[in-house]
Amino acid sequence: MSEEIKIEESSGNVFLDIGFSKEEAEREQLRVNLVIKIYRLLEELKLTPAKAEDRFGLNPSDVERIQNGDFDFKIDKLFTILNQLNCNVEIRITPPNEKGGHLRVVTT
Repeated sequence: MSEEIKIEESSGNVFLDIGFSKEEAEREQLRVNLVIKIYRLLEELKLTPAKAEDRFGLNPSDVERIQNGDFDFKIDKLFTILNQLNCNVEIRITPPNEKGGHLRVVTT
């Protein structure tokens, strides 16, 4: 006899799905999205840690950590790195709704 496999639809946030509180899950997802954006920029610009330091003044160890998939950065540090990569970082606060507030990254 085969055991029935339970399938549960994702909320869209893996951190929420594994039991983090809504606030913690949004904060962690925000951090992941920022690191992924930085990683993609580094790839697009073909930057090694040394080239990132020379061209943008980035800390080579931060670049290496990002390229190795390390997500353990404070959000303000990630904003600083994006700014050093000549990205505009904007924080927009909108009126609340019935569902409560949320954190998210919107990139262009």
